[in-house]
Amino acid sequence: MPRSILVSAGVVTALVLLPATAALADGEVSCPPTQPICIIVVEGPGSTPSPSPSNSSGGTGTAECRAPVTGQPLPCYDPEWGWWSNSHGCYFRRLDPQPDAGDPIWSGRPDGGAIYLATCLATGGSGGGLVWLPGPPDGYGGTATPATLAQRALDSMRLDGPDIGMVPDPSGKGLVGLPVWMWTEVRASTWGPTSATASIPGTSVTATARASKVVWDMGDGHTVTCTSPGTPYTRSAGDSRSPTCGHVYTRSSASQPGHAYAVMATTTWVVSWAGGGESGVLTVTRTSSTSVRIGELQVLVT
Repeated sequence: MPRSILVSAGVVTALVLLPATAALADGEVSCPPTQPICIIVVEGPGSTPSPSPSNSSGGTGTAECRAPVTGQPLPCYDPEWGWWSNSHGCYFRRLDPQPDAGDPIWSGRPDGGAIYLATCLATGGSGGGLVWLPGPPDGYGGTATPATLAQRALDSMRLDGPDIGMVPDPSGKGLVGLPVWMWTEVRASTWGPTSATASIPGTSVTATARASKVVWDMGDGHTVTCTSPGTPYTRSAGDSRSPTCGHVYTRSSASQPGHAYAVMATTTWVVSWAGGGESGVLTVTRTSSTSVRIGELQVLVT
C-alpha cells in the first residue's frame, strides 16, 4: 500500500507517494505502520538554507519558531515532540536509547549520526517517523532561553482578576455619600503567591507570581488604587469607611446605563523568575468587572 513520504532536501520539500517497502539510496525508511505520512530528511544540493530564526540571540527570549506555509508561531520546544527545526518544518526528538546496532534502520548509514523521531507539520495533515541524521538539526537544544522558559511557566499559571467583594452588594443599592467597601477574596489565583516551573533538558526555570495592587475604576470618573486585597465588610463596621480600600460616590447612578455604575477592577501581577543562571521580572494584569447602583438619600420635609 502506498505511503506518503515527506522528503526535504536542502530547502526543497515535496510530498511523494511511495510503496511502504520503498528505500532511499542512503538507507531504509522506518515508519510507524499506522502513520499515513512518513517524514524523512535526506541530504541534497538544493539551495543553501538561510539561518533559521532563533530566540536565543540578544537574550530577549522572544520565540521565532514558525510553522511551514502559514508562518504561524510555534513553541520551540515540546516535552513530547522535542525541538522544532524551522528549516525542516519538524519537531525532532533523539531516541534514547538508540536502536540496537542490528536494527535495519542503520543499514547503509555512515558511521556516526543518530536516530531521531520526527513529527512534522505538512499540508494535508501531520506525520512522523524515525529518521537518521548526521547531526542535530538546526534549533535542536538551543532555542529556549531562560526567559522563554519563564514565559512558559507564567503561561501555565492560573492568574485571575479580583474575585470581587463589594458593599453595597451589586444586587442591592447604595446611597450617595455613604462609604463603599471593595476587596478581593484571597486565593493563590487571585492574590498569590503561586508558582510554576518550566523545564527543558538541562535547564529549569521557576516563576512566582504575587499581586502588587488592584486599580478600581469606579465608573464615575474616579479610580482607587489599593495595594492590599482590601478588607471584607462586616456588620460591626456600620457606616464607617474601609480601612484599606474604599470609595464614596457623590452622584447617583440614575443616569448610567442600567442605572448602575460599571466597576472594573484590574490586578497587577509581578512575576519573579530564576533559573538557568538568569533571573528577571514579568508583569501582567488581569481584570474583573461588576456594577453598583447608587441612589440619592431622600429627605422627608414636613
